[in-house]
Amino acid sequence: MPTQSKSPKSPKPDSKSSLQKTASKKSAKAPVAKGSARADKAPSAPKAVTSASACPMDTHTMCQVLETLTHTYHYHPMGELTQHDPYKVLVACVLSLRTKDEVTMPASERLFAHADTPETMVQLPVSQIAELIYPVGFYKTKAQSILDFSQKLLDDFAGATPKTIEELLTLKGVGRKTANLVVGLGHGLPAICVDIHVHRICNRLGYVQTKTPDETEMVLRQILPGPYWSVINTMMVLHGQQICRPIGPHCEVCPVADFCCKVDVKPRAGKAVKKTG
Repeated sequence: MPTQSKSPKSPKPDSKSSLQKTASKKSAKAPVAKGSARADKAPSAPKAVTSASACPMDTHTMCQVLETLTHTYHYHPMGELTQHDPYKVLVACVLSLRTKDEVTMPASERLFAHADTPETMVQLPVSQIAELIYPVGFYKTKAQSILDFSQKLLDDFAGATPKTIEELLTLKGVGRKTANLVVGLGHGLPAICVDIHVHRICNRLGYVQTKTPDETEMVLRQILPGPYWSVINTMMVLHGQQICRPIGPHCEVCPVADFCCKVDVKPRAGKAVKKTG
């Protein structure tokens, strides 16, 4: 579990970081990698509306939130674990589904010690893969998926991990979250990886009002400046694990509490949570 550094002061509205300066030079229309949201068959994007409360969060404020979080948290350990290798990112992300980081990381390390390429992975029997990744959730199913998509990479992609979401979605066990993470973290291309943390916190902040992670991804692609695409998942995951929890969020120590609309936040026992609006 990454450690939380001391919460910095919220950035002044007039001051701009390198990310903000880059974002301001970009078009309001965020860039899209070839084969990503508009190229593949993704759900149509709902309007980027905020909560029913009178507290819509605009994009400038959302960028301030992300700037604050980048100074609050260390980077996600998956980057160090995979060294941004697309195939390792793919495997590690599949293992992480419905599994906590403290289980996923050691399991990935054990597996990579035996096989860290499609060529070496297909040499392992599925029973050995399952044994190496245990106790990740659904370890038997994931072991078979890893073996199957490793073989498909060899058969259909000459052993390379695809760079487009459309192609990645043809792999067994790969959904939009995993595909976006491989494109962004593995290949360094524009992608917004939206998991339950990103979906929940963006709605809680009042930046979007969506019902599913896929809808949230489509909205963010429309309104979030490109330079923030690569950091939103890491920051929201760490923030969601440590402070902005689904139940009983620690609003009293949250570094971005002053920006947050606190949509549908219920106060923790003995702690009053002021809802803007």
